Amino acid sequence: MKEKVIMSWSGGKDSSLALNEIKKNSDYEITALLTTTSSDYDRISMHGVRRVLLEKQAESLDIPLDVIPIPKSHTLEEYGMKMQEALERHAKAGVTGVVFGDIFLEDLKKYREDNLAKVQMKGIFPIWKRNTSELAKTFTDLGFRAVITTIDSKVLDKSFVSREFDKDFCAELPLKVDPCGENGEFHSFVYDGPIFKEPISHKKGEIVFRENRFYYCDLIPD
Repeated sequence: MKEKVIMSWSGGKDSSLALNEIKKNSDYEITALLTTTSSDYDRISMHGVRRVLLEKQAESLDIPLDVIPIPKSHTLEEYGMKMQEALERHAKAGVTGVVFGDIFLEDLKKYREDNLAKVQMKGIFPIWKRNTSELAKTFTDLGFRAVITTIDSKVLDKSFVSREFDKDFCAELPLKVDPCGENGEFHSFVYDGPIFKEPISHKKGEIVFRENRFYYCDLIPD
């Protein structure tokens, strides 16, 4: 009997790679995609992607979507409470673990595992400690396609936002920037790849500067 798990889903490349890995494992059944959105903007938290595109991803993946709206001005405690409520709900449905696309942030991994332990769940990290340069190459080699939706202007120039995540993008990244953006340097939206039944059609909209730090490229459903 397969073990029921849910996928922590951001819509970006790391969670797509983790989902691709976990789908190869016959021990698991993925019952839902768990995503937090900003209730103020109805967009994926940090990635800035419209909820309708998130829904189109879930439809193409053929996996139910569970959206957790979080207010922009939330505290860490409020975030933790909402996530725990969601995890408890899935635990009652027989879910025993959550799959994450984390790669090397030890503090974040411990935070996730500590919270999961409160509801007797475990964390599953399919791409943990993988070399991020190799992961970036694997992503493109597998046929995944993604667009950069957010960049941190403290480490990247505005010209990097709205670009395709491809070999040229990776080659032009400054040396101090992780190839997978694991430190929050950039975020992406994956619109095609081996895990999708069909591509998520979209077009690029305006680029906006928010919080005196981040550039966002608005993606519009096509």
